[in-house]
Parts: sequence; C-alpha cells; structure tokens
Amino acid sequence: MRALPTALVVACLALPSLAHAGSLRCGNKLVSEGASQADAVAKCGQPVSTETKRERVTNKSREGRRDGSRRGDSSTEVSTSSSVEEWTYNFGPNRLMQVAIFRDGLLVDVRSGGYGY
Repeated sequence: MRALPTALVVACLALPSLAHAGSLRCGNKLVSEGASQADAVAKCGQPVSTETKRERVTNKSREGRRDGSRRGDSSTEVSTSSSVEEWTYNFGPNRLMQVAIFRDGLLVDVRSGGYGY
C-alpha cells in the first residue's frame, strides 16, 4: 500500500519537466506554441540550420440552395499560400535535437530529432 503514494509523488514531480508538444525548451526558458520567431531567437539563440518552403492550402466550401435542394449547388475554392520554416536546434550530444516549425512566423509545432553532436 505504501508503493502507491510514492509512485504518485514521483509522477507529480516529473510533470513540471514535461513540455507541451508545441513548446521548445531552451535551458530554463520556454517558447510556447504561437510565439514569434523573434521570441524564439531571444530565448534560444540562432538555430544551427533553417529550411524554408511555401505551402499552398486549398479550402472548398459547398453552398446549397435555400430551399434545401442540392440542384444548382455551387462550390467555392479558396487557395492561400503560407511560409513554413523549420529551425533545427542542437543542444549537444546528451540531448535530442529539436525542430521548431513556424507557419507565417509563428510557432506551430516542435519535433524531436536525433541526438545532437
């Protein structure tokens, strides 16, 4: 019975060290989802590499008739283009590299890579 409270305490102590999947931890600083590239540079410094690409997103919407019939439906396509940048941070051989993904200048995701060098 004593093992359950100990396991619970250990689990609770580990929670603050877990960063949200959309967060980049740089030492004791955290860059959260929605942060700007300037904020990332201020907290983490310059990345070791960057890759930039353009993505085209097409959204379709279908408009029905007001009487509910499907006859004469019209559809609208809206295409937008956005800039996607992947910044790679290398925190050394004992930590996984982190790839910060920015869409139109804002952090949208962080992925782990292999161990740094």
